[in-house]
Amino acid sequence: MKLLAHLLMAALLAAPAFANAAEDAHAKAAAPEAKVAKPDLAAGSAKFAAVCVACHAADGNSTITVNPKLAQQHPEYLVAQLEAFKSGKRNNAVMKGFASDLSDADMKNIAYWLTSQKAKSGFAKDKDLVALGERIYRGGIADRQVPACAGCHSPNGAGIPSQYPRLSGQHADYSAVQLTAFRDGTRKNSLPMTQVAAKLNDREIKAVADYIAGLR
Repeated sequence: MKLLAHLLMAALLAAPAFANAAEDAHAKAAAPEAKVAKPDLAAGSAKFAAVCVACHAADGNSTITVNPKLAQQHPEYLVAQLEAFKSGKRNNAVMKGFASDLSDADMKNIAYWLTSQKAKSGFAKDKDLVALGERIYRGGIADRQVPACAGCHSPNGAGIPSQYPRLSGQHADYSAVQLTAFRDGTRKNSLPMTQVAAKLNDREIKAVADYIAGLR
């Protein structure tokens, strides 16, 4: 009888502990997830005007052909590039200087503000090369195992949000410089682009860049 009494007392003492543990588990499961701060477009606009406007224009549609148009670009891509400049993973002394002064919130705010800006259309300039550029962009180069650019960046250059950047209407001079940098190994922050560009010659790079400029 004494043994039974001890067992009953132990069970009674343990019950509240089990109940409390169950309540804690339920509370944790029901607790709302931490809220992710939304981008502040007004702060992004102000920061862009203070830091970026001289090179990329007031609305992100750069008029300097060696500086990229940023308007309507996917925000995830923009943030990733700013982080790469800041860390040195993407090598550019000018951009590293600017990016190093930006906080994570600054990058996010700027990126989402730029996404809200409408991109201005561009146009192809070299009629002799644009046909070659179209063939490579849409169909790749089979005998060298160069994939079609459209497979990742979409037929109209809109890209795929959070994965591949928008290219439509981008300055041909800028695109050619970046493709060459990937090919020559001076830009190293995208292995797929390095592998693709490594198989292109100067004429093909120029052709693709010119075709991209006219996409819309």
